[in-house]
Amino acid sequence: MIVNGVTEMTSTLPLTDNIYFAPLLPWQNELWSQLTKRVLIPQQSLPHALLAAGMQGMGKRAFVWRLVAWLLCRERESHPLGACGVCESCQWLRSGTHPSLQVLPLIGMPVSIDNANNKEVASSTAKDKKSTKTVKADSNTVLKVKVDDIRALQPFIYQGGQGMRICVLDYAEQMTVAAANALLKTLEEPQAQVHLFLISDSPAQLLPTIKSRVQQLALQTIDPAVSIDYVTQALGSTVNREAVSTAAIEQLIQLANGAPLAAVALAQAPWYSKRALWLTTWQALCSGKRSSVAASDYWQTQLNISEFIQLSELMLVDLRRECLGLDALQKDIDLSASLNNYQPTEDGLEAFINSLQETKIALQQNVQEKFAYDKLMQELAYL
Repeated sequence: MIVNGVTEMTSTLPLTDNIYFAPLLPWQNELWSQLTKRVLIPQQSLPHALLAAGMQGMGKRAFVWRLVAWLLCRERESHPLGACGVCESCQWLRSGTHPSLQVLPLIGMPVSIDNANNKEVASSTAKDKKSTKTVKADSNTVLKVKVDDIRALQPFIYQGGQGMRICVLDYAEQMTVAAANALLKTLEEPQAQVHLFLISDSPAQLLPTIKSRVQQLALQTIDPAVSIDYVTQALGSTVNREAVSTAAIEQLIQLANGAPLAAVALAQAPWYSKRALWLTTWQALCSGKRSSVAASDYWQTQLNISEFIQLSELMLVDLRRECLGLDALQKDIDLSASLNNYQPTEDGLEAFINSLQETKIALQQNVQEKFAYDKLMQELAYL
């Protein structure tokens, strides 16, 4: 999905249970200090329910999983900067068997930070009545939390006398209305030592009654200088064998709407270096110098269809901006020169955007990639 010109990206942090013990992201230091002090100072505590919300790539899941591990850690008083990683509680987290943690949706261990489209989707241990249930979600999985899922949490929440207990509800915007209404009872009747963490990429989709009963974590404001420094260090001097300049890093951050993790993932995406090639292909198709079949055969050797769709979505954003007389977001490729020869129509842009969305749906129904590629190339020729 494109949001203001950037496709939702995967995080660059390790896809393992070490997400509980990963280094604190630099723009989260102040919030971490504020929250942990509230836990360690007598007569203070965390709010009953917290919401980590905002665009992907800001590191909200990294923060939540790290905080969960620290809250459950037996040695947290002597480790204010993060869970110790070696106590019994931390070992339970590593093995995915922590008795004081419940997570929805029921899709396995936390393996990613801010991306619902990864092959192994971010979550944590989820237990049913008798055993741990682990389900791998593919890139097209629609994560839904149903009313029965919320009801199944009630015994865990209300059992009492069992020390701190934590529930994490990831992709909270995917709750059905019935599930959201069932959750309201828990939010309205706080239980001692029970903490609820809601994580949402699209908080606007949450019911107002839910949002009014949770306290939102201040995770969305990042100093631009901090973002530039983080992305610079994360990428090093080269990406895909190409030097990374300050201007290139600033462009990445702009395309990622200021989200550092998304900017890093964007630079490392296999399709990002093929943006100029996409323009060349489009021009060749429009001029008749290359057939759609030949273009399809070539691109199938370069990117899978999902990657090509992401590339196309980003390119269409800037093509539309240029047609409206706005500056392109991508300064390192010459969009203007391409438009001197062929100017796409608004109807053509809209039709191709719709075609990309239809292709995504078709891929969920196991349509062959070659067929999808052939169709997209035919339609790109008439953009």
